[in-house]
Amino acid sequence: MAEDVNDLTIEYVEDGETVVKELDKAVLTKGAWATLMFKYQDWDRRKEELGPVKFTIRRYRKMRGEYRQQAKFNISSLDQAEKIVEVLQGWIAEAGKE
Repeated sequence: MAEDVNDLTIEYVEDGETVVKELDKAVLTKGAWATLMFKYQDWDRRKEELGPVKFTIRRYRKMRGEYRQQAKFNISSLDQAEKIVEVLQGWIAEAGKE
């Protein structure tokens, strides 16, 4: 694992082949507990190509100087991502009126 939040990644290589390709990341919170959002693609072994773009939100806890993953939520499709954004935008708009 990483000592610095900016070094955290979900990129994963197995037998010289990239199985999870990280496309982008955003650090949402830093500190003893860090939250990151990643944009990524999985390698589809059947098709021998990268699959569709996906997103994941991961929580890390810093213990003994290293960040360790504690939780994750995978957003499996663009449709699901759009629905999450829509709901959050509605809730944020409501909260601004209070």
